[in-house]
Amino acid sequence: MSVPFAEGPSDPTVQPVPASVIEQVDAADTTLSNPKSAVVALGANLGNRLETLQGAIDALEDTPGVRVKGISPVYETEPWGVAPDSQPSYFNAVVILKTTLPPSSLLERAHAVEEAFHRVRDERWGPRTLDVDIVAYADVVSDDPHLTLPHPRAHERAFVLAPWHDVDPDAQLPGHGPVAGLLEAVTRDGVAPRADLELRLPE
Repeated sequence: MSVPFAEGPSDPTVQPVPASVIEQVDAADTTLSNPKSAVVALGANLGNRLETLQGAIDALEDTPGVRVKGISPVYETEPWGVAPDSQPSYFNAVVILKTTLPPSSLLERAHAVEEAFHRVRDERWGPRTLDVDIVAYADVVSDDPHLTLPHPRAHERAFVLAPWHDVDPDAQLPGHGPVAGLLEAVTRDGVAPRADLELRLPE
């Protein structure tokens, strides 16, 4: 004789959905038919840097509500804000996304991807296995301390502007104007394209 499957609160496999998850789903649903464009900068200077960047791209593509639409060439960059030769050089790239996630949820996903690659935040400007930074989200301008949009230093960093310009020559940085013009105003010293390296769009 078979025993009926338990239903309701007595079933230990049924767990309530946290309110925070419901809120995120609701927020995503409001823009489901109108995905937003987001620009994400990637950087790594520890371990297998190219493999890490590709892994981060694949992880972003695997995120519900996120699609990777464009990937820049790879750049090799001297570390920012530290003494010369004190750290390995970075590999940097910029990824263009279409997403139905609100900025706060995209930030949570970015941090989760960093943590998956064992990112440690011990020191500012310290070496790291992976950086995933949201540079811009649609035309949003926000001074929220948890996620300032656009990224407050993107307009002065060639390792963001150069790959972004490569993947989207007509790009605009909200509040600052065309990326092409911003790139002309900064030095490219220590920021070199690596034509021998390539990142691929997820299949």
